[in-house]
Amino acid sequence: MATATTIPTAPQNPSNTGVLRGRRKDPTPTLFPDVPNQRDSGSDALLPPGSRPERVGIARLASSSPLADAKRGTEYFLLPVRSILNHCDSDRVPFSWTVNPYRGCEFGCHYCYARYTHEYMELDSADFERKIYVKQDAGPLAGRDLAMEKVQGEHIAIGTATDPYQPAEREFGATRAILEQMTARKGLSVSITTKSNQVVRDLDLLLRIAAHSTVHVNLSITTLRPRLARLLEPRAPRPDLRLEAVRELRAAGIAAGVFAMPVLPGLTDSEADLDALARASRDAGAQWFAARVLYLMPSARKQFLPFLYAKFPKLARRYSEWFSRSNYAPEAYSHEISNRVASLRKKYNLGTRPLEAGPAQGVAPQLELAFASSGMNPLRQSDACAAQSPLRILI
Repeated sequence: MATATTIPTAPQNPSNTGVLRGRRKDPTPTLFPDVPNQRDSGSDALLPPGSRPERVGIARLASSSPLADAKRGTEYFLLPVRSILNHCDSDRVPFSWTVNPYRGCEFGCHYCYARYTHEYMELDSADFERKIYVKQDAGPLAGRDLAMEKVQGEHIAIGTATDPYQPAEREFGATRAILEQMTARKGLSVSITTKSNQVVRDLDLLLRIAAHSTVHVNLSITTLRPRLARLLEPRAPRPDLRLEAVRELRAAGIAAGVFAMPVLPGLTDSEADLDALARASRDAGAQWFAARVLYLMPSARKQFLPFLYAKFPKLARRYSEWFSRSNYAPEAYSHEISNRVASLRKKYNLGTRPLEAGPAQGVAPQLELAFASSGMNPLRQSDACAAQSPLRILI
């Protein structure tokens, strides 16, 4: 195993005063932009579906991607890409780089905002959990990308749109290949957001990264009720397994917390349910507890509303009224949930963000400066400058 003395250092930029390089100024900073950046390959920028008569960019690559496997009603394709790290150019997010080893997610969460990313490949959003694209050569590409000077000193968020530990990871190992490259560098700042307890499989790599860099893990948990979780997130691991993953990570010394994301009006937002989740998070050793209210883009609305009418018809009308005019829930409701979660953090002595969790080795001050300059808390990361989705109000 490489020692700290032989690991390349990611030098910091002392002249940087907190504004992340290459970002657009935005008068209303929030954690994630309304329309997250989804570029995978330089000049082949992703374009809205139908904007050109012929497939280009990621749509062209997707259409020619070979089928690698098919099981459980899901097809897996190998997607050739030019890079693994995606740059976020908005100062509405507290990180500069995102990593999503897969396009599409087999967990099939009905509310998932990232369904829109399949439309860039000229696929229906309903194919999001049925057609999974595995980014080819993830390890070697990550090794090359991590060596770029512009990446050094910037935070890298893994799992901002699709889950890095979805079932495909067991067979293709793209996430592990990326983490292996990160063990060979020094002074990184890395976060992982996932709904899967499979993250503990890579404890060996996380510990090697933590020896010379900053790394923390966010477990996304919407509810402790297993039957409701199975309805909302058909193929995601049970909530108790996710909490056990938090416990294992903390026992090993890895910084970890819980994202109650998204909070679903009328389903997971009651005081009793959120209290139970916050208490269970504390008992599992979570160091922070964060939440956000559902963000429902049109592509997700197309899947989620029919699900509600079928399973929760009494709630469907309210959702239809709220989200037909906006991607966001009413501001008054969001503030109500924000206050509720703040009270729970105080009650259970939970932090609001990973930086409060305690030291990690080789921390990159660039990240902390970015938080301070934007007045934001570094919470949710769920391919996007986005566990999973864009936020307007940070809780």
